[in-house]
Amino acid sequence: MLSVESEVTIWSTPAQPSIMGLNTNDIPKSMYDIAEPRASAMIESLRAFGYNVQTAIADLIDNSITAKARNIWLSFCWDGANSYISIRDDGHGMTEAQLISAMRPGSQHPLEERDPDDLGRFGLGLKTASFSQCRRLTVASRSKDHAVAIRRWDLDYVNQVDEWRLLHTPAEGSAQKLNDLEIMPYGTIVLWECLDRIVGTAKTDDQKAQDDFLETVEVVENHLAMVFHRFLEKRDRLKLWINHHRIEPWNPFLLDAQATQILPLEPLTFKGETVRVQPYVLPHHSKIDPDTYNKAAGLNGWNAQQGFYVYRNERLLVAGDWLGLGGYRKDEHCKLARIQVDLPNSMDSDWNIDIKKSRARPPALLKADLKRIAGLTRKRATEIYRHRGKVVARQTPTNYSYLWEQKVKHGKTFYSLNQKHPMLEAVLSQSADLAPTLKALLSIIEETVPVPLIIVDNSEHPYAQAQPFEGVNTEELLKVITQVLDTLLKNGWDFKDARSRLSSMEPFQNHQDLIAVVLEQYQKQEDR
Repeated sequence: MLSVESEVTIWSTPAQPSIMGLNTNDIPKSMYDIAEPRASAMIESLRAFGYNVQTAIADLIDNSITAKARNIWLSFCWDGANSYISIRDDGHGMTEAQLISAMRPGSQHPLEERDPDDLGRFGLGLKTASFSQCRRLTVASRSKDHAVAIRRWDLDYVNQVDEWRLLHTPAEGSAQKLNDLEIMPYGTIVLWECLDRIVGTAKTDDQKAQDDFLETVEVVENHLAMVFHRFLEKRDRLKLWINHHRIEPWNPFLLDAQATQILPLEPLTFKGETVRVQPYVLPHHSKIDPDTYNKAAGLNGWNAQQGFYVYRNERLLVAGDWLGLGGYRKDEHCKLARIQVDLPNSMDSDWNIDIKKSRARPPALLKADLKRIAGLTRKRATEIYRHRGKVVARQTPTNYSYLWEQKVKHGKTFYSLNQKHPMLEAVLSQSADLAPTLKALLSIIEETVPVPLIIVDNSEHPYAQAQPFEGVNTEELLKVITQVLDTLLKNGWDFKDARSRLSSMEPFQNHQDLIAVVLEQYQKQEDR
């Protein structure tokens, strides 16, 4: 699972700087001390980089991908305080010497030029990610035509001896957890034991702890489906398995939906290299089925998933963030805006990519362009959100297709019924005797629109609001459309105008196929 490129460095001899006029090779020993970090203190400090379990496992999978693995198997095994997690891959593996180097903290210099496909940077990921979740890290690896090599970090043992002792064997009783490698021609297994940050001292029969452990499996699966979706989507794609269940990709841009808007791609040049920026505006939920819409909400819901998605070598680093640009915040009206950004790994330092590969901030020279693209995308997303997928202004004075109008009086917003709506006009004109009563009823309706309740409900349950005629069967809706057409015709509209008004009337504009059926039936009746 680990790769030489991400964890092993072939060091070249740099030009020697001078100190006090002396070449560093000529400085006498009396002029310096060797200040090695204390092993017990440093190895505990390496646990504090801020990983959670999903980002830690994603860091290990980076190594598997760089090692050209085609399959990666994750196993979460519950046994109380003895629970363990293993990550096995069929990548090219490591020799014993390469494994020792890979297990050394800081095995790769972050400023060195790397292979363009390298997903690592600091040479710390394997160790810091693992130490953040467990106190015992064992790695077994086999490269082609080599025997299995094993090395183990045991934090409790290092604390006891206070030396950087990398052990050569698995812990007592753990060898069988590495047996799968014996039947593979090459590959790697990373084994996490003593999961103090995940299960602590839980007993085997602790049902809540077991439920939490199983919930962790689901969290990890969802995270990996998002972070590695582009690898999982390829024709010769990577396969990820978690407890024998295959992980399916989660693409944040809903590319299979016909109503997804793909805005123009913008290539931005920085230091002679290209940053590719591709904005998307996802469909309003009235344009897609509920299952698709709920899945597209992602891990944290639509509001949280809006913003930039920053990729390096197709690996997702940042999922839904406005990157501190222009004071942009996550706004309900902008929740359909998602922007893909592709970086080469040579820009890690310029974008302040952190060790966990979960944070990025653009360089100053790109901020203006990114802010401009974000502004345009947010504007388009707001238009789609506000008008249910159609960019139509309700305030257009010649358009009376909408039943409700938004008005402002004395600085206060209120909502009134459009008195020139064809149906409202028809009902009032056909019921002259009841007109005063109807107008009084309409006035009460206008004054009691439950705006605060609607706002609260939409805020707490933004995806639970029903659309017009949602759940109404086709026959019932056809009857309503037919009745509206009859009313327009009886009120003096000619057929052409009635047809035009019906097609643009809210909410029938979303049911053009049914309008066509009604019009066809009317024409057949007229032709008899």
